[in-house]
Amino acid sequence: MTIRLGVLISGSGSNLQAIIDARDIGALDAEIALVISNRDDAFGLTRARQHDIPALFVDRDGFASFREYNFAIRDALREHNVEWVVMAGYMRLLGREVLDAFPSHVLNLHPALLPSFPGASGIVDALDYGVKVTGVTVHFADEEFDEGPILAQEAVEVAEDDTLETLTSKIHEIEHRIYPKVLQLIAEDRVQIVGRKVKIRPAS
Repeated sequence: MTIRLGVLISGSGSNLQAIIDARDIGALDAEIALVISNRDDAFGLTRARQHDIPALFVDRDGFASFREYNFAIRDALREHNVEWVVMAGYMRLLGREVLDAFPSHVLNLHPALLPSFPGASGIVDALDYGVKVTGVTVHFADEEFDEGPILAQEAVEVAEDDTLETLTSKIHEIEHRIYPKVLQLIAEDRVQIVGRKVKIRPAS
């Protein structure tokens, strides 16, 4: 089945582009119904418009409270009949106002192997700590930052000569591959949450 996605971004939108590319080659049964950014200079908005995808900047400063800001995001997603909310480099904690509107239908991508190195600087933290392996996590989002049930993970080796730039490049390569694949599992109705665990049904 084709799922309708609402993609939340804050920056360049490279993961958005990976989702668009997967859709365009038939590797992902999805329609990108809306792209929302909390920054008006996010290049991801340009990427969306280049592909005739509705793109919206929602300005936090335009609302009296964080709650009202999240209601505006929720309403925009509903207006575009979004089924799944996909955070792709969205650098804000998503509020309960959105999470309650899309229960167990909000995904986040994190550039580390959770529960290790949560937060906004996962790549830097892993590199500074000196780990030999880090990676990428796709998880269901909840009210706690980077703590929802884990849907998929993939590891990447940290080489002794890795810099922030080289490790970031490795992480992004995995992100661009793993996110569309996970979304396709959802489109195929193969994903089930059981407590803290996520089970993937075999392909029919």
